[in-house]
Amino acid sequence: MAAEKIFLIGMMGSGKTFWTKKIAKWIKSAGYDLDDLIEMTEEKTISEIFEEDGEDFFRKLEAKILRWFKEKKKFVLATGGGTPCFQDNMNWMKKEGIVIWLDESLEILVQRLAAEKAHRPLIAHLSNEEIAQFIQQKLVERHAYYQQADYRLTSDQITETGLKKLIQKHAS
Repeated sequence: MAAEKIFLIGMMGSGKTFWTKKIAKWIKSAGYDLDDLIEMTEEKTISEIFEEDGEDFFRKLEAKILRWFKEKKKFVLATGGGTPCFQDNMNWMKKEGIVIWLDESLEILVQRLAAEKAHRPLIAHLSNEEIAQFIQQKLVERHAYYQQADYRLTSDQITETGLKKLIQKHAS
């Protein structure tokens, strides 16, 4: 299986958007952020969609937009942190391409998220300690889904070298 369709999953702050841009350059393809596509489609922020339309509406929309990628031949997609956990999205992504779980450490996630709280509605009002508890809880809820990924990269493996090796392994 060639790494033509790459899905990055993981917690907010794990670097999915950052690595999507880099990987897209390496494999000379387009890189997308699922949350950005949802916001463009709805002309609202993710938090506005959650507030005004509810999570159920959001998750259905997320799955619909994710499935637009069936027609694309080559891409890298940064998914939302919860994407793999709803609407059979994980099974769908695994059938379509390779799924890479960026499993960053709790310490690094808290450090990154604390620095960008203002841009993250779910955690904007939380102290750093509360962010750690929030992330820990989400990891527990999502672990069963995340562990189904084709690959799991931990903090020390989430590097340019680690990702390039993994992608080259799939190059045809």
